Amino acid sequence: MAQTTITTRDGSPTTLTGDTIEAFRHRLHGPLLVPDDDGFEEATRLWNGTIEKTPALVVQPATTDDVVTCVDLAREHDLLLGIRGGGHNIAGTALADGGLTLDMSRMNTVEVDPDTRTVTAGPGCLLGDVDAATQEYGLATVLGFVSETGLAGLVLGGGFGYLSRRFGWAVDNLVEVEIVTADGTVRRANIDEHDDLFWAVRGAGHNMGVVTEFTLRLHEVGPEITGGLLAFPAETPEQANAALDAYRAVTEAAPRELTVFNQFQRAPPAPFVPEEWHGRRIVGFLVCHTGPPERAEEDLAPLQEPLGEPVVDLIGRLPYVEQQQLTDETQPKGMHYYWKAVWTDSLDDDLLKAVGDLSLNLPSPMTKLGFVHVGGALNERDWDDGVVGNRDFRYGLGILGMWNPDDPDGDAHRAWVREAWERCRPFSTGGHYVNFETADEPADRVRAAYRDNYDRLIDIKTRYDSGNLFRTNRNVSPDPEESR
Repeated sequence: MAQTTITTRDGSPTTLTGDTIEAFRHRLHGPLLVPDDDGFEEATRLWNGTIEKTPALVVQPATTDDVVTCVDLAREHDLLLGIRGGGHNIAGTALADGGLTLDMSRMNTVEVDPDTRTVTAGPGCLLGDVDAATQEYGLATVLGFVSETGLAGLVLGGGFGYLSRRFGWAVDNLVEVEIVTADGTVRRANIDEHDDLFWAVRGAGHNMGVVTEFTLRLHEVGPEITGGLLAFPAETPEQANAALDAYRAVTEAAPRELTVFNQFQRAPPAPFVPEEWHGRRIVGFLVCHTGPPERAEEDLAPLQEPLGEPVVDLIGRLPYVEQQQLTDETQPKGMHYYWKAVWTDSLDDDLLKAVGDLSLNLPSPMTKLGFVHVGGALNERDWDDGVVGNRDFRYGLGILGMWNPDDPDGDAHRAWVREAWERCRPFSTGGHYVNFETADEPADRVRAAYRDNYDRLIDIKTRYDSGNLFRTNRNVSPDPEESR
């Protein structure tokens, strides 16, 4: 193989000789890809189409030993290293532009132990892979709500979903990881072994190494739940405000078994939407009720009764795995995305007024604005139970810009999202969620994500990755000049 020019950690080029690359390839069980190879494009294609990066080399590890081999090469030659799980991150941090990227998609086994109520899964798994396996036993763990999201990225940044109100952050359900750290050592990290590393992995794991195995706690959920979608008109200020008032009423009274997300948007031309409503402003409510079926109607009454006849009513009994896929088609791969989020402990009148006003001025037919509902179990743990912190969140407001790749108004869409975010920021708790950070976030936003846990996190980062090998992420630098 010919020599390859590749990017180093400081952004400068270096050269790997053909002999070095061939020796590297020989030690691997999985394939090594370069840009002209079959499979390279798929291995480097990300969900967010605004991200344009091309690694010089891509390895698809088949084993943990492959990961060690890659980490050793990157450390010894000072290479820029990226880790791709599902490629669904909004900031596109999975790829090392010009460097070496590990595409973990081949490490995708899932093993369920119904006796211990745990699932052990590889870093190449998508959420749908894990849900499908665990639901065979009527069990589930806390995962996100888009089934094509990668398990590794979701969990290592914290992770939340419909079950968070009952069981906390995804990382609150993490039992153990196998991880390859910057020195090439394979470690098991849990509350008894390498507990400092385990603490840091639970919310900043992207910074600590390459996780090659996750073990997560399972709970009795499903195989059927009450869930689905309700949608109501939101074409006037009165309708938008009524929907937000009803949302506050239902979520403030909700038992832990009920989670409701809401979303203002233009109605899509979907078969379940009446044709006369296509393209018109609606507010949708994604409902997941994992309690007794006979309780669901009563618990949803504060939402349904004030708003009258819905445009769409798809609430009923359905498989939990189907609930987990409800929003998949609303986030197609390759579209252009730009997100901001505000996390808050309550739905203040002025915040609802701001959201109602913004809902009437969405700049793109595909842009969405709405709340996720997470208050519950995650609020009851100590602030320093895992670096994830942010135990004061009860709601998250997502300002989700989305437009076609050929839309010439991309800058205007981004500007609207930023302006909407600035209007709503005064209602924030002060923290935020790293998995929702866009590529242009300033570095001090990382400190804001971890707040009181940040200084301890720097110390652990320095202990395990003093050279900042793992930096293509929302980075916690061990350099005091950069991080403190």
